[in-house]
Formats: sequence, C-alpha cells, structure tokens
Amino acid sequence: MTNDPLSPQSNDSQKRLLLALALSFAATAAYTFFFAPKGPPPGAEGTDGGVEVAATLDAGTPGMAAVPPPGMGAEDGGTHAEAPPPPARTVDFARPEVKYTFSSEGAGLTSAVLQGTKMREQQSLTVKEGFEKLFGKDIPPPPQMNLAHPVPGQPLPLAVTIEGGAPLAANTRYAVQEGPSDNGGSVAFTGRQGPWELTKTLQWPREGFEFTYTLQVRNTSAQAQTGELKVHYGRAIDPEFEHAPSFFGGVGNLSRSACWVEDKLHNLSPGDKPPEETRGPISFFGINQQYFLSALYPLEGALNGHCTLTATPTGREVSAGFPLKVEPGQVATFRFGGYLGPKDPDLLRPVPGAELRSVAGLSATTFHPALEDTVDFGIWAVVCKILLAVMKFFHGIVGNWGVAIILLTVVVKLVLLPLTYRSMVSMEAVKVLQPKMDEIRKKFADDKERQNLEIMKLYQEAKVNPLGGCLPLLIQMPVWIALFTSLRNSFEIYGEPFFGPIWRDLTYKDPTYILPLALGVSMIITQKMQPQMMDAAQARIMTWVMPIIFTFTLLQYPAGLSLYIFTNNVLSIGQQWGLRKWLDRKKNQTGGGTPAVVPAGGGKRK
Repeated sequence: MTNDPLSPQSNDSQKRLLLALALSFAATAAYTFFFAPKGPPPGAEGTDGGVEVAATLDAGTPGMAAVPPPGMGAEDGGTHAEAPPPPARTVDFARPEVKYTFSSEGAGLTSAVLQGTKMREQQSLTVKEGFEKLFGKDIPPPPQMNLAHPVPGQPLPLAVTIEGGAPLAANTRYAVQEGPSDNGGSVAFTGRQGPWELTKTLQWPREGFEFTYTLQVRNTSAQAQTGELKVHYGRAIDPEFEHAPSFFGGVGNLSRSACWVEDKLHNLSPGDKPPEETRGPISFFGINQQYFLSALYPLEGALNGHCTLTATPTGREVSAGFPLKVEPGQVATFRFGGYLGPKDPDLLRPVPGAELRSVAGLSATTFHPALEDTVDFGIWAVVCKILLAVMKFFHGIVGNWGVAIILLTVVVKLVLLPLTYRSMVSMEAVKVLQPKMDEIRKKFADDKERQNLEIMKLYQEAKVNPLGGCLPLLIQMPVWIALFTSLRNSFEIYGEPFFGPIWRDLTYKDPTYILPLALGVSMIITQKMQPQMMDAAQARIMTWVMPIIFTFTLLQYPAGLSLYIFTNNVLSIGQQWGLRKWLDRKKNQTGGGTPAVVPAGGGKRK
C-alpha cells in the first residue's frame, strides 16, 4: 500500500473524508434546527430576554411586587439594558359573572362579557319580528353585554400611560403571571420602558362584579422621575344597540363617559361638545350606561387629579391622570377598585363589598365611591323609590314584573279612591247642569266671554267645581312620570317580560304596538263616559285628538308605562260605570229627584 498523496487510492480516501465531514455537518445542522430541545422564549415563564422579571406573591400585601432585574436598578449607576419585549399573548379569566380577556400588549382588556340572560344588549325588533315573537317564533336574542370593547386606535380599557420627560406608552408589552385561585384568582402584568418598571395586578373575590387593580411604578434609574400617571377606560359603541332619547323616539340608552369629581358626577354624551376636562378629587370614573356601569375608584379615598372625557357616536373614553414622582429605586403604588356590571342599587350600595375588602386587606371603613348615585331618578327620586318598593313587594309574591305593575296600578287607584269618588260625583253634577249649559251656549253663541261668565255663574250657584274631575288625573301625572323614570333606570325590570314572549321587555317599547293602541281606545271610551264641560268643537278635541296624540307619543315608550296607563283606564271605566249605577239607584230611592251632589269643595247642593 502506497503513501503517495497523488496516488488514486489517496484521492479516494480524501473524497470519502470530505463526504463524511459534509454528512456530519448536515446531520449537526438538522439536529440543531429541527430536533434539539428549545429553551423558553423571551418573556415566557416570567423571563424577559433571559432577564428574570417574575412577579412573586408578597404574603404581607394583597398585591404582587415585581422583582427588579439585574442591570436595571439604581445600583448600576442608572444604566438601562433594554431587553427584547415579551411576545404578545391573550389571557382569558372566566368568572361566573364576567368573562375577561386581556392582551399583554398594553395589559388591558379586550373584552369583559357579562354572563346571564339579563346581561344583554337592548334588542330592537321590527313590527314583523314583534308579531313573529308574539306567535312563538324563535328570534335570536341580542348579544351579551361587553363592557370593555376597545375603541380602535385608542388605549385598551385599563391601559396605563405615563406622560412627561420619560414616557411609558399605552401599548407597552407586558410579561404575564397568573396567581393562585384560592380566593378568587389574580393575574399580574410586568412591563418596562425607559426608567419605568410597571406591575399591574388584578385580584378577584370568589364571586361578584368587583376586582382590585393595583399599579406599582418602580423607578429603575439613578435619577428622580416625575410625570403623570394616566389610567384609561374606553368602550366602542355599536349604534345598532344604542339610541339617543327623543320625545317621539323613545327613552334612549346611550352610554356616557363619566367622572365623579368633588361632589358632582360629570357625564358626557356624544354630540358636538369637545372633550371635557375636570380637575379635583376624583372618586370614580368610567362608562355610565342606562342599566350597566364600568367604573374604577381609588380604594384609599378620592385622589387629586383630572379627568378627560371624550364621547363620539362610536366610542366613549375617559382617562384619569394623577401626579407621579418616584425617587431612584423607589416604588409608587396606586390601588383602585373596579366594578363592571349592572346598575343594581343592591349591588352598588355596598361597593367595595365585604369579600373584596377581605381579598384586598381593607378595613370596614374603606372609602365608599357612591356608585349607586349613577342610578339617577332626578327630582322624582322619592316617588320612584316608593313605586319600586311596592313593585318589588308584589314581584316577590307573583314573580312577574308585568303583574306587579298591574297590582301597583290597583294600589294607586285604591289610595286615590276617595278623591276619585268626589271627582266623579262632581262630574255627575256637571252632567245635571248640562242642559242649562247648552242653553247658555246657544243664547250667547256670538259672545264667548259672556258665555263663559254665565257658565261660571251657573257653577257657583250649584256649588260645583268644574276642575274637580281633573284632579285625579293631575295627581296621576307625577305617578306616570315617576314610573317612566323608574322603568328607564331600574335594572331589576330591564329585560323582564310580561307573559312569555308577550312584551318581552317592559323597559322597552312594545314592538307590536298592541298596548299603546289599546291604551288609546281605552282613553277614548273614558272621555266619552265623562260629561262634557265645553262646546262641541272642544269636546271633539278632548275625545278624539288628545287620545290619538297621547297614543302616538307612547308608541316608543316603555311597554310597562303603557301597561300601567291602560290598566288605570280600565279601572277608571269600571269605577265610573259602578258609581253611575250607584247614583242612579240612590236617585230612585229618593223618589226620582236629583240626588244630593257632593262638590269638590265639600258642601252639598241645595
């Protein structure tokens, strides 16, 4: 065997060696790229580009405290080793009452969907769909209420920014760590930008619509940092499910950007108004809708700052800004409570609830943000609360809000019965005077002033009050207005049907228009049964035109209000018929003469 490097045998050996090396390189590359075990990606499992940023539970505090990474603190003379941001991801947190979805890009909500049959958008049905539902056709329900639908191009709900010389953006990427679910569950987000390390921690009690929202802002530089911390909350609006109120167009259910500053609730609805800015102690801020509320409030009491409210046709936004100053290596902590749920006074009144106080380690004398004041009954608050108390009592017995409204009508009728009796007696007295009134109208047909004077003289001689018949109606008007106000503000009645598919929502209009039309017919019958105290033209207006206008107005108003007025009219017709029969029987018992009339003033006709 030769050792000559130029021999054919040597050439073959070199070829075989080169081929073996190429195959080894290919195998190594294939193993490296396709089969070798991979380490955790940057930001996963509590790391950020290989730098540990895991948030650990602090047994002494209700929140989570972030561990400062090496090379990012004040100890290194203020150097900032910018690590790659963690990957974007979503986090679902399902609760019995709300299903939350977070994005790590901004550490904010992408949705907060309320659970339950009543926790839905208010649905608008056409007349055709209303009758189809009336006769049993299955109409798909409206979507579940989402209280955290992001506004495109704006910070996510619960997003945080820092403004000033060293800003922190709303879309900063955060690392995520979910905590134990012993009490109700928690999740923490940790993000960094410039000298700031921000840890956001959310904790939930076992049940309810509340949560705590703790912000820990660490200054990782060697210099004191100042700025303004802003907490954002916005909600995109689908105009299909929200409508502005109008006299003939219904009560509306618009969301409003809201902020309670000092002792006043500032609400901003969409329109031509520019963004509104308010300054002072902030008690809570968020999005205030007719039956639902999204609110954040400082747990330790009102914080000095300012709110910026913005409202457009497709979005409502509010940001609350608070002054921020953090020394090197120090942490500034802001603790908020949150409520995303229905505007039920029984749920809002105890906020923060006992269980939330226990989770957050709060005392029993914790600041109360008065969220129940977002249920605004206005000047009718006293009457509204009385009516609601009566309806709740009946609902507890019969289990149906429509029947509760009918029973409320009966109670109001019974309370007003003495006044109604005197009113009807007064109207019967006017009926007795009707022939003489007709004679006066004929005699002074061309002199309206003399005609009215003679008729008033006739009333005085007979000791009859012509306005006595209007008194029950005047007293009923505040009840109607208060019931209307209750229906448009009370979550208890929201989405509640009368019977099955019939009038599926007593706080919304009757899509079949059966109730308001029946109400109009009953008003015409009531007017025809009453004695007319005016000329024929005015009588026709009161009998026909006024009921038509009233019916047209109520076509878009809550079905519960139409049900109340219709029931009231039916009871009035029955009362008037029964009283007339009783007066006729009394007249016959007195020998056919005119029965004694009790006028509105309390005297007797001689």
